[in-house]
Amino acid sequence: MNTTTLELMPIKRSYIPFEEIPSTARPFIEANTLQSSLQEIKAEHIIPVFKDNEPVISHSDFIETVMSVANDVFPLQHILSPNIRLSHPIQGRIPSAKNKLSRDLLDHEKTLHYERMAFVIEIPSVTETIGGNQISLTIGGVKAYNLDNLSLKKGTGEVFKVFIGFQNKVCTNMCVWSDGCKADLKARSIEELRNAIYSLFNSYNIDHHIKSLKTLTNCNISEQQFVQLIGRCKLYQYLPPNLKANIPFLAFGDTQVSTICRDYYRDKSFCRNDDGSINLWKVYNLFTEANKSSYIDTFLDRSVNAFQFIEGIKNAVKHNQANWFLQ
Repeated sequence: MNTTTLELMPIKRSYIPFEEIPSTARPFIEANTLQSSLQEIKAEHIIPVFKDNEPVISHSDFIETVMSVANDVFPLQHILSPNIRLSHPIQGRIPSAKNKLSRDLLDHEKTLHYERMAFVIEIPSVTETIGGNQISLTIGGVKAYNLDNLSLKKGTGEVFKVFIGFQNKVCTNMCVWSDGCKADLKARSIEELRNAIYSLFNSYNIDHHIKSLKTLTNCNISEQQFVQLIGRCKLYQYLPPNLKANIPFLAFGDTQVSTICRDYYRDKSFCRNDDGSINLWKVYNLFTEANKSSYIDTFLDRSVNAFQFIEGIKNAVKHNQANWFLQ
């Protein structure tokens, strides 16, 4: 997607002056994470190294690269600063403090970095309304050092996850699909990383994604169908491999499915109708809301899977296609 294409698309957009605030003041992921800032990461967190003591592409390098590409691809849009979540802290100490008790360590004697990081950058000048909910264009990424083999010498591609999609402003749920996501991007340098991000952003079809999301509002399932769907989601986790092989993949576990059950009755924005029926836009948001309990390293994969899964349910309902989860 280039800038000219974005400007000419026949989608109603809102261009409103925003303060320079971080994207999504509310957490977009909650499980086992804490809030941070780009300034804090750059100033206070050490950078892991490979076996030959060459540094990895740091969390801050990754975030700044995505920000740089975003400014190039969307020069006429208002782009907010990143909202960053961290998990799995790895603490250490400087050599001169090796014999101190932990309670006696001074601040300058402690070292810290986080193994896993996720961030989102909102572009609130590009918006749409679906099912009464405003969504805004959002980009971001995930970095987990545990996916890199740091025992090797530098030169092996480091693993990154990058996405472009939308965020539901009602609930900060992420709307991401496979065409807007690279979940196994490998780069040996910042330049390689930058080029891959450019490729993803420029190939993203914003119109097609929005139209696909809108179709979910026009497809309803009954309470009986929802119960059938949830029951099959529970069973899926325990199926033998030979049966799973012929069934659409579901990345959500028991914890997330239980949250979906609860919110079917209790969520103020996406709960069932009085007769128990519910449209698939709401069901999709029940899944993406439940995804907030995922760890950082599985969050993006489940975000993509949520859309793929609900698309399969939609096709089964609208086109009378076979789907194990509704049988």
